[in-house]
Amino acid sequence: MEHTVGLFFGSDTGITEELTHDIVEGFKEVAVKEVSEAKAEDFESYDLILLGLSTWYDGDLQSDWEDFFEEFKTIDFTGKKVAIYGLGDQIGYAEYFIDGVGILAEVVIENGGEVVGKWSVEGYKHTESKAIIPNDTAYFYGLALDNDNESELNEERINQWIEQVKKEFNL
Repeated sequence: MEHTVGLFFGSDTGITEELTHDIVEGFKEVAVKEVSEAKAEDFESYDLILLGLSTWYDGDLQSDWEDFFEEFKTIDFTGKKVAIYGLGDQIGYAEYFIDGVGILAEVVIENGGEVVGKWSVEGYKHTESKAIIPNDTAYFYGLALDNDNESELNEERINQWIEQVKKEFNL
């Protein structure tokens, strides 16, 4: 069976990879690729795309996404639905919480794509984030996970987000 969803992720410490496995389990057919091995043309095969990453330090993209970012900015997302999940530390880096989600979302939108899977900011303790939707500040562009401070909420958040994204992907 043809994979209907393409998932691209990057992970430095293995936590994003571990949570990616949980997300993959929620979808029937998904092709998974580490962004370190991805090329822009890999995105052409999918109209439904999941992107996963962590935010490092003062709002930096995860290292593999950082390396791929210039090529990522060349991808035409016209006609594609993209859902993004991100990891961050809302306490230690409160002013940069899941910035990577916002950085990727802005490129997807600029390049014609539709970002789905927005996630409520309610219950988080961050102070700022590039992932907050500018004209809808009650929401992040995608799923926010804080494995450092709220790992016990990961499973519930992931399961809820998967169901939401599946509806928005019409799966």
